[in-house]
Amino acid sequence: MKGKIQIVIADDEQLFRKGMRFLLERDEDFEILFEAGDGQELVDRLKSSEEKPDIILMDLKMPNLNGVEATKIIHKDYPDVKIIALTSYGGKSFIINMIDVGASSYLLKNTSPKDVIFTIKEVNEKGFYYNEKVMKMIHENLLSSSGKKIRSDLDKKLLSKREIEVLELICAEYTTNEIAEKLFISPRTVDGHRNNLLLKTGSKNVAGLVIYGIQKKLVELSSSDFNL
Repeated sequence: MKGKIQIVIADDEQLFRKGMRFLLERDEDFEILFEAGDGQELVDRLKSSEEKPDIILMDLKMPNLNGVEATKIIHKDYPDVKIIALTSYGGKSFIINMIDVGASSYLLKNTSPKDVIFTIKEVNEKGFYYNEKVMKMIHENLLSSSGKKIRSDLDKKLLSKREIEVLELICAEYTTNEIAEKLFISPRTVDGHRNNLLLKTGSKNVAGLVIYGIQKKLVELSSSDFNL
């Protein structure tokens, strides 16, 4: 039986933190480990805490250490911790920047409680979740001249046939166990392929792999692939 999803809330507005905590604690699948009022407090608490969260809800604009810088540090030191940006800033540059530094999802504070809960569960299960607005901005960014160039066009040679198959299934939101069943391999083998994909593509996490797959046209996605 799976344990509860361990969550940390990082936001400098106490009223928002308490409201979010109240909302999430009503769901039996969630447990709040702690709250942090800024990025530095968050990083310090993570260092001193024996138990690490599965998910961090991260505000962007916070004193002492903002959400972007805190995400960089946490992603480097605790790569298994998944970060969901939860902010008032909906501009394209904010979204792309947070995804670039390792965020697994991006939500605005006017998002419905139902969507917040859904996103947390999707990110915990599959490693990423992008709603329609975020997906649109990712596509626009990749189409623009400023889109991040990760590798040359030799991707078909860079990745093995099996790795491309795994990447396609990751992008279609299959879990590790589902990929294993579909390809008749063990979950551990799937993890190995995913780790190889991360190394070969220079991606920071599963969310980065999805963007890589879209960018390099190794996978063709329709909006239905993302439950839009």
